[in-house]
Amino acid sequence: MMSKFFSFTATRDWFYRYSFAKAGLRAQSANLGDGTIMHCWVPKIIKSSKPNLLLLHGFGANAMWQYGQHLHIFTSRFNVYVPDLLFFGESYTSRPERTESFQAQCVIRLMEAHGVHRMNLVGISYGGFVGYSMASQFQENIEKVVLCCAGVCLEEKDMENGLFAVPNLDEAASILLPQTAEKLRELMRFSFVKPATGIPSFFLRDFID
Repeated sequence: MMSKFFSFTATRDWFYRYSFAKAGLRAQSANLGDGTIMHCWVPKIIKSSKPNLLLLHGFGANAMWQYGQHLHIFTSRFNVYVPDLLFFGESYTSRPERTESFQAQCVIRLMEAHGVHRMNLVGISYGGFVGYSMASQFQENIEKVVLCCAGVCLEEKDMENGLFAVPNLDEAASILLPQTAEKLRELMRFSFVKPATGIPSFFLRDFID
């Protein structure tokens, strides 16, 4: 009953929007054509004395939820850009491509739409794969790269040796994109050394919804 009147995720989402705005960023969406729209937090005031920094979020998060608690560390020293990758947050496309290479191409087009042609980047998890692809494809645009928790050197044998022990891709998708509270608990067990326990199902469903 409580979940019908109060949403933790909606409240947290509002807080992150407020903190991003307070940090000097504003939300903008860019139409890249071909049915592709990318949402990004960009500086309200761009200072030429500061280098540009692109922050790429991981799988399952969006720009605000990934970097909301750390944004203040970067904004004092960089012109910070924090996009929602395609299919996360408010970014989407009607095109059929689903690769990190396509994501990288769209992010570069997004940055060029904002007049940014040289940048440093930080990529976490899936964002690290996208960042790695950007650095590989667009070397003239990328200065420095930091990849966190991104298995860009992962090989098929690593999966076969049990790094992520699931029987097939459908089962992996059901864990990475949980639709039930129990599947979200399973994802937490895979993701954390000491996962939280005793979390009510209505609280987890609030995150899923």
